[in-house]
Amino acid sequence: MNNITPFHVAIPVHNLAECRTFYRDVLGCEEGRSSDHWVDFNVFGHQVVIHYKPKGEEDLHTNAVDGKNVPVPHYGVVLPWETFESFATALQSKGVEFVIEPYVRFKGEVGEQATMFFLDPAGNALEFKAFKDMGQLFAK
Repeated sequence: MNNITPFHVAIPVHNLAECRTFYRDVLGCEEGRSSDHWVDFNVFGHQVVIHYKPKGEEDLHTNAVDGKNVPVPHYGVVLPWETFESFATALQSKGVEFVIEPYVRFKGEVGEQATMFFLDPAGNALEFKAFKDMGQLFAK
């Protein structure tokens, strides 16, 4: 599990400047290359690119998981447990409004994990999670 290959994901945004500020200043992501239509970010070692796309009319869809409404689709990163805790605290101190507040699922069971969901300024759902034991990432 120590040799995780970084992934790349492109996230559509209708408000490039506002989202650029959010990813850089609120999430604390390092900005990389950019153009008039996209910006690269280092999101915990992964390349996330926000790409301009005109605003659509799609409503946020959710699926019930553990009695909570999980946004679909969503993008996210699995973090080390301690990083998740400090990141969640930083987001709370910056006044981020959570769709699902940070909490622990499967406490004391296989796959114990912390998770939280919030939206970027373009309405994209972001999930950050952590496993108490990273070896249980895919455990059943």
